[in-house]
Amino acid sequence: MIRLEDEILTLLEAGDSAALATIVGQTGSAPRTPGTRMVVRRDGSILGTVGGGRLEAEVIQTGLDVLRSGFSRLQHFTLAGTDAGDMDMICGGELDVLVEPLRPVTRTIELFRLLARRREQEGEWLLATVIRESADGRAGLLSESYLLQRSASGLRFYPEQPDSPERLASLLESARTECGPTLYTSGSTNGNTVGESRVVIELIRAKETVHLFGAGHVSREVALLAHRVDFRVEVHDDRSDFANPERFPMADAVHVPENMGRAFEGRRIDENSYVVIVTRGHTHDMDVLAQALRTQAAYIGMIGSRRKRDAIYAALRGQGFSQDDLSGVHCPIGLDINAQTPAEIALSIVAELVKIRAIARSSAKACKDI
Repeated sequence: MIRLEDEILTLLEAGDSAALATIVGQTGSAPRTPGTRMVVRRDGSILGTVGGGRLEAEVIQTGLDVLRSGFSRLQHFTLAGTDAGDMDMICGGELDVLVEPLRPVTRTIELFRLLARRREQEGEWLLATVIRESADGRAGLLSESYLLQRSASGLRFYPEQPDSPERLASLLESARTECGPTLYTSGSTNGNTVGESRVVIELIRAKETVHLFGAGHVSREVALLAHRVDFRVEVHDDRSDFANPERFPMADAVHVPENMGRAFEGRRIDENSYVVIVTRGHTHDMDVLAQALRTQAAYIGMIGSRRKRDAIYAALRGQGFSQDDLSGVHCPIGLDINAQTPAEIALSIVAELVKIRAIARSSAKACKDI
């Protein structure tokens, strides 16, 4: 999803309604995984995708239906046999898709504002969507979402506390280990029940941040692509005529340190950080790499040839760094696609960042095989 929450918030703040479709369950092979979202607008146009083909066409129609009715719908799709042929799918799996109407009302707008802020901050949050039958049991489903945070005093709910918060508590720990949103019902095989309601729980983690050291041509192309694939982007360079918001409007922050040998001072570089070293010279690259090796960064990559790498590594070993310290550095940086131009080099770098991010997310969530 490419900052879809931000696009939803823009629609709501403009007074527009939309339907939000979320894949909340999957077994077997499917074109998209749990957590994939798509927005259906009143004119039938969409933001995002749940996989294309007949499947997507049916979800779009459902989105238009829920916008008219005001009720949510939980759909089950079998992507096998005749149904798969009708949907242009050969995946052979099954999907559950929750489609909800989003109205431009104060509560919904505040929820998406909170969600956008949480994605920019440290820590883990949970998004819980409670699904229940309407009062007469015939009109349709009603859904209500809450953000949850653990605190010393217990669970905190936003924008407000649900009627029965204790019903959610037993589900939270197991939800933290899932690969994406998990649908809990009274008939769940894991035994979890929440009264007469069904609940979708999703772990919300802060966005990973790409720290670009250097603000030249390659850095600018990397910033564009990294932003596009939903990384936060921070740019660091001691030249204010290069490192500025005009050259990097897509960046979340632009820093101009006094010199690159002190570029990490006052910066939080942790296991959620991806360090990309593309400065204007060998000396600056070495200075930045020496600082990066003292952090817990999830990824450190440095541009340059193997000859340049070997010279810098030799100098750093002379400063006391070990071969083990250096073995985790990605240099030459990026996937090997014979890239030549700044845009091609950026493509190879960001592709590697996406790969490392996917591995880290899978490991952190202890994903089970499906």
